[in-house]
Amino acid sequence: MTPPEGGYVPGRHKIDDYGGGGFRFADMSHKGSILALPSGVRAMALTQAAEIDAATIDCALSESGGLDFFIVGTGKDLLPLAARLRAQLRAAGVGSETMATGAAVRTYNMLVDEDRRVGALLIAV
Repeated sequence: MTPPEGGYVPGRHKIDDYGGGGFRFADMSHKGSILALPSGVRAMALTQAAEIDAATIDCALSESGGLDFFIVGTGKDLLPLAARLRAQLRAAGVGSETMATGAAVRTYNMLVDEDRRVGALLIAV
């Protein structure tokens, strides 16, 4: 099964698997990158970490009820998030961490299990 049209699946979902250019969650599979938030999982038209911009971060920060922590999975390799984007998250009072997508998925799932208000932007590998 694939996500509904519009690329949004409401509800909080752990990531069941990743690789092959996509992710599995909520008994569905999705090719491409995603933004996972407590309110739902959204398809993102990003293919590399360099495409992350202020609007992408704003999308995460618009989460109702706010986020405590935001994880950025940068793909196969760890790449730094631009300083201006880290500052944008910090100014909103949201802690953040950048890591390779595999580590980001594992960390996101662990924080969801702890019932933390976590979001993750995950670049597909």
